[in-house]
Amino acid sequence: MGILYDFNDGARLLLPPGNWRVEISDEETGNILFSDDVAQGWVISTKKYYVRFRLRVWDGVQSEPVLDHVLDMHGKKVLVSFPCGTLGDLIGWVPYAERFRQTYQCNVDCTMAQPIVDLFKPVYPQLNCFTPEAWQTGPGVSEPPYASWRVGLFFHGDLNKQPFDFRAVGLHRSAGHILGVDPTEIVPDLRQRSSRRIAEPYVCIATQSTSQAKFWNNGSGWHEVIDYLKEQGYRVLCIDKERVVGRGYIWNKIPHGAEDFTGNLPLADRVALLEHAEFFIGLGSGLSWLAWGCRIPVVLISGFSLPNSEFHTPWRVINTHVCNGCWDDVRFNFDHQDYFWCPRHKGTERQYECTRFITGKQVIGHLRRLIALQSDPFGIKTTAFADPNQHAA
Repeated sequence: MGILYDFNDGARLLLPPGNWRVEISDEETGNILFSDDVAQGWVISTKKYYVRFRLRVWDGVQSEPVLDHVLDMHGKKVLVSFPCGTLGDLIGWVPYAERFRQTYQCNVDCTMAQPIVDLFKPVYPQLNCFTPEAWQTGPGVSEPPYASWRVGLFFHGDLNKQPFDFRAVGLHRSAGHILGVDPTEIVPDLRQRSSRRIAEPYVCIATQSTSQAKFWNNGSGWHEVIDYLKEQGYRVLCIDKERVVGRGYIWNKIPHGAEDFTGNLPLADRVALLEHAEFFIGLGSGLSWLAWGCRIPVVLISGFSLPNSEFHTPWRVINTHVCNGCWDDVRFNFDHQDYFWCPRHKGTERQYECTRFITGKQVIGHLRRLIALQSDPFGIKTTAFADPNQHAA
């Protein structure tokens, strides 16, 4: 009858001239989301995240609908689009595309930046990963998808592209909510099982990020930590992309005492180094997520965000005695153009107190417990037995 429909960026109907009655509902709840008479043209749902839509169209006064279709992705081609400019976000999000594929038994194309394609192709071989350009000139042209979703960070309280504000549920878990799958955290296995390149025990650190609010703005913190690690017999390798980064009156360089392993290197090279490190110390930035995916302990230092914002690590460092968590405060929208963003205290003596008051002592305290656990994972050395010949079960 000339009625066209799909589920690309929401439920969509295109109606030829006629006397139509249109209804869009949520099949899981039975709620009617839209119902009206339409002469012709487009009807598109406001909600762009996963809803099990039901589309019904009646022709004039007929009692039975001429179209009655419930979203069913089984065996169909589906597109999940990811933004191209971030590392940490994508490492947190892509595993939910694989859970989506398994849950709905569909053929999933994913678009993302080429370095992320290279990172995840070996991990999830049943996902079809492309750059946006390659998809648009290839599979996207030959066979348009039955349905598509966009995963990203949506600010300004936008609850049309996400069912819950990502700041309330956690950055990576938001992808699960958008795609309509279990949002429980997924740790991807990004290890390459490469040969070890450095014989001595070493620790990787990354001290830089995309905004000054994310840095550890304690003037002596990194130096104290590096001195402590060296005393414990570790080499300390700084794996930031740049040796120096900053804007205007603030410039950050690799800390004194750290070995310079900086550089714009392929992610595979970073993985090869990380997967053999004793542990990683970093900020709320992409390299922390990469280390997490390499299945090594991550000491994550951040007052800018709340612990629930990132992946779970028992070595999360935050000082709750001062202002913290502005990133996760839904009253503020992060300004990507303002390198010195600090929504509550910018321009005052309290600017960046969320990380300035995270002390070297506090981080070293976490490191002591982590190192003790690694050297004695079952706590046998610290357990007192009445009988010295008794052994732990």
